[in-house]
Amino acid sequence: MEVFETAIADIRLVRPQLFADERGWFAEVFSSSAFEQVDLPHGFIQDNQFCSPRTGTLRGLHWQCAPFAQSKLVRVIRGAVLDVVVDVRRDSGTFGRHVAVELSADNRLQLLVPRGFAHGILTLLPDTEVIYKVDAAYAPAHERGINFADPDLALPWPKPPGVVVVSAKDRALPMLKELDGC
Repeated sequence: MEVFETAIADIRLVRPQLFADERGWFAEVFSSSAFEQVDLPHGFIQDNQFCSPRTGTLRGLHWQCAPFAQSKLVRVIRGAVLDVVVDVRRDSGTFGRHVAVELSADNRLQLLVPRGFAHGILTLLPDTEVIYKVDAAYAPAHERGINFADPDLALPWPKPPGVVVVSAKDRALPMLKELDGC
């Protein structure tokens, strides 16, 4: 397994080792002991999967407050996404900054999103499927979000906000400066 740093220290990219032969390939995409060896947090309790048939489908930017804050390990099994993570920890030196990476079935990269970060995904190809692990259960009363089109965040979405497929709930999320915290 390879682990890559990002512009924000707590956010990591992980690439599982690929073993290929005449049958195809095999990869161990998660191993608790491998994560421990490279000092990556884990404790995942649930796997989630979604499929978005249309290119330009945006989900996010979401996170959960304590005591239900979640870390996520995100990977694409078909297609490609732009995965964006925003630091929403008010006491952090990187509050409001983001990391954006392309995850795809081809590059096999996984993104480790720690607690305290808003997370959003934009599909770059049709019929994109994403699987992600979480370390805490979904708790609707603790869910928060910020608007994907917040001009202060200057997020690098490849399509203008009016062209993407976004839920009404996500379009109505507040801007970062309007948040009252967790």
